[in-house]
Formats: sequence, structure tokens, C-alpha cells
Amino acid sequence: MAVSSRFLEKRGEINSHSVQSRIMNTLDKDIQELRKRLKDEVIQRAYRGIIAHVSRLRTVFVPFCDGERAISGLYQGYFGMTYFALFSEELKARDLKLAVVFNYESFAFEVWLAARNRKVQRRYWELLLDSGYKKHPLVEPAVGIDAIVMAVLAQEYSFEEEETLTARIVEGVAAFEGDILSFFMELDARKVL
Repeated sequence: MAVSSRFLEKRGEINSHSVQSRIMNTLDKDIQELRKRLKDEVIQRAYRGIIAHVSRLRTVFVPFCDGERAISGLYQGYFGMTYFALFSEELKARDLKLAVVFNYESFAFEVWLAARNRKVQRRYWELLLDSGYKKHPLVEPAVGIDAIVMAVLAQEYSFEEEETLTARIVEGVAAFEGDILSFFMELDARKVL
């Protein structure tokens, strides 16, 4: 059964089709550009190096993951972020986790307090905001935002000094987790949670 163009115009489908066609044309151009740039092996080598480093970093945390702590697999991401998550019993009981993140936009290593879902994320963001948490920046919930609280662990570094970088990140994650858990303990003591 044929659908008249007048009916499609009324529903806005002709316009959305032309918009989608323009987007696909732009996507085709973007993919051609990506393909051209990936022929330069430097980009591929650098990306593999980042993934390998974050993977090795993850293995440093594995010995700390016993019955009281767990670790996720590595999420490579879409050139936005590469990360893995850490789940301590204290955070897991609150439906929270830590994410150790390499952020491609800022080229920084970060640690995030994140939640199991958007509802929990919003609840803890509001709780921390209302309770006056100031130790690290709060990240307002929005589409595509996973962090509740974020701290930069390393922004100026060398991958060639891997031991130093790894130690800096591990120490930063431990300090961040300690700060967050201490704040939650204070709130628990005041019966806020």
C-alpha cells in the first residue's frame, strides 16, 4: 500500500528523511576522514598503547579484589573514555562504584564516583550537593554523564614513566575512595543516609 507524500509531509517524515540523509552524508565523510587518518599508523599505535596501559593498570588493582572488593572488565569505549570499575563492599552496599577512567577529551586519568543506575546517581548527587560536599567537584546528572563526583588523577604525565604514573593513579584512587567513604560515614553518623 503506497503512502502519499502529502501524508508523509504532514507527519514530518519527508523532512526527517532529508535530515537523516544529510547526517548520513556527513557520517560518510567523517568515516572517510577516519579511514584516511588511520592509515597513519601513529594513531593506531597510540590508541593501542593507551588501551594496553589501562589494561595493565587494571591488573595492579586485581590483588586488592578479594571477597570485599571486585573489579570489572576493561571498557575500551568510543574514543570518549576507556575505564574499569572498582566495587568495594561499602560502595556496593550503596549501589555505587568507582570508575578509573582515561578521558580522551582531556587526555587525563580520572576517578569517578558512579552509580548502578540513573536514579541512584541523581539521589547521591542531590545528597552530596545538599550536604555541602566540597572535597571534589560534583558532576550534575545529564544524558551521557556517568560521574557523580570526579577527580583528576594525572593530567601531565609520561606513558614512558609507567611505574610513576601507575603509583600516582593508585594513590589517587585510594585517597579519593577514602574521602568519599569518610564523608558517607559522617552522613551515616548524622543519620542523613
